Amino acid sequence: MTKEKQEAKLNIDGNEYKVSDLSDNAKGQLQGLQAAEAEMKRLNIQLALAQTARNAYMHALQDELPAAK
Repeated sequence: MTKEKQEAKLNIDGNEYKVSDLSDNAKGQLQGLQAAEAEMKRLNIQLALAQTARNAYMHALQDELPAAK
């Protein structure tokens, strides 16, 4: 039983490309795209954390406010 290593492929606009066939410039652009997507994911996680903290602070503030008349 041998496991063949699958070649990395890229699908853009319905077209499939072998990463190994890309030019060095295209590979660099792909790396930039991957880095941007990873940063966006990280920032979305940070945003979710900030929103959760904001909600907790709002609830804590509401608990400290005098009762409305």
